[in-house]
Amino acid sequence: MRRRTLLLAAGTLTASLATPLSRAFAATATVPVLDHRSERVYDGRSYTDLSSEIEKIRSLSSGTVLATFSTTSRNLAMTLISASDPTRPATEVTVCVSAGRLQFSVRHNGVVQQNHLTRTMYDDGALHTVAIAVDGTGTTFYADGRPVLTTPQAHFYGGAPGLTALNIARNLDGDHPGGEWFYTGAIQRVAVYDRALTEQEIATESVRVDLADFGRISSILNSDTPAVWLTTGDSITHGALWTNGWRSYPEHFQERVRWELGKPKNSDFVIDTGVSGSTTHDLVTKFAERVSAFGPEVVSIMLGTNDVATASTRPDVYRANLRGLVAKVRALPGGAIPLLQTPNPVDVNRWPNRIALGDYARIMREVAAELHVVLIDHHKHWLEAGGGTVPLGLLGDGLHPDQRGHLLLAQKMIRDLRIYDPASRVCSLSIP
Repeated sequence: MRRRTLLLAAGTLTASLATPLSRAFAATATVPVLDHRSERVYDGRSYTDLSSEIEKIRSLSSGTVLATFSTTSRNLAMTLISASDPTRPATEVTVCVSAGRLQFSVRHNGVVQQNHLTRTMYDDGALHTVAIAVDGTGTTFYADGRPVLTTPQAHFYGGAPGLTALNIARNLDGDHPGGEWFYTGAIQRVAVYDRALTEQEIATESVRVDLADFGRISSILNSDTPAVWLTTGDSITHGALWTNGWRSYPEHFQERVRWELGKPKNSDFVIDTGVSGSTTHDLVTKFAERVSAFGPEVVSIMLGTNDVATASTRPDVYRANLRGLVAKVRALPGGAIPLLQTPNPVDVNRWPNRIALGDYARIMREVAAELHVVLIDHHKHWLEAGGGTVPLGLLGDGLHPDQRGHLLLAQKMIRDLRIYDPASRVCSLSIP
């Protein structure tokens, strides 16, 4: 129950999302005071006791704790590393994966010094490196080399006097002499540094590094500051007609962000300026009225289905238009974040003038890679879902996704942006 209370109180990938490092765990200019490279798989009962090394970290008032892990289950609380007083309840410093979210908590005699969770989730089975850096200015959460959450609280191990136990994969306190919050999955490494590492240093220690734009999107999702999300494109983004009265993919995304992520994210706004029949040329021409006018922080663009059937937007023009749109988004006040989404594949037997749509999806991938833009690749995902063929049952007319197709688009978008929670209504929705 204590962990559930903490969770409630703390409300206050693919190549397109990350850049692999040429070498993992490269040496840095600073040496950790604790560095345990276990590469061990924990089963929800096992743990590693490092209490003999607690003196190395127990008095630190600032520093960085770093962990590399992958999960095999989703539990309410799973400990990566915990320093605690096993004779008393609620005196501990923990880094946990809690219902998928990254959590850092410092408590002394039941008094919460700080307790924060991300909204972004890291229990997808992939290998992640996360870090918590604390100095006099506050606490910063990093995920895969990028900052994703910053808080003004600045408590570290020294904020919980009396720590004598140090464990990987469990927490140990007076109420739970056998341990609690056991971890399931692999933990490759846990390290503690006696100073707050820089972003570059943390990136060097990470097994992969997310795109800078992906880190910025994660920061927006984890921030309590309201943001404007804008989705634009053609009739598919518009959600015209073929959803049969169900929500379109931008509407599903809006429900996930504005309602399910909790307050104050319901003060975010998700705006859909998709227009039936649009091409990239149309968006370039009408960028001011369809994008700039709304002052967005994130701009999602899904276009190509009409470009491929329009003689004036041949492949080289489509490529140039995408590049220009990315530049326009980044030039918006505050430096908005572009997000590219490939269109779904279509039934070329019914729409033979779209037979080259796969080439346009490939061009979008290439532009995203060239310009370091976050890409959500629906075209590839749909073909994989159909076993290499177009899943015709997800299309209303062979081109436009129906209500089931829009749900697949939304859930792919939500999963790739690391806010997928199978307990949510949007993520668990099944349309008969």
